Amino acid sequence: MAFLKYSLIRLALFVPLFIIFALLQTGLLLAALFAGLIAFAISYLFFKKQRDAATASMRERFSGRAKPIRSALEIEDAEVEDRLVDENPAVAVENDRRPKEA
Repeated sequence: MAFLKYSLIRLALFVPLFIIFALLQTGLLLAALFAGLIAFAISYLFFKKQRDAATASMRERFSGRAKPIRSALEIEDAEVEDRLVDENPAVAVENDRRPKEA
């Protein structure tokens, strides 16, 4: 959530700056470059707390300790699979096993 919040702050800085530079007829490429640089500088100088929170959330997500994000369909599929195995002890689910080479 912190990453999304910080990204929205930077986007809220970028869009008006881009529009201003585009209206000044600097060209779309230069308008994007100027708006990006100024939005970066403003967010770097004034939004340290949000930037640090976003960095911490990304570090946690990619550290390997974070819980995997699963969709509702994946959760339902896992529950159905678990129920099938529980109801039929003779059925073995071996998704992790590699296929034998021919």
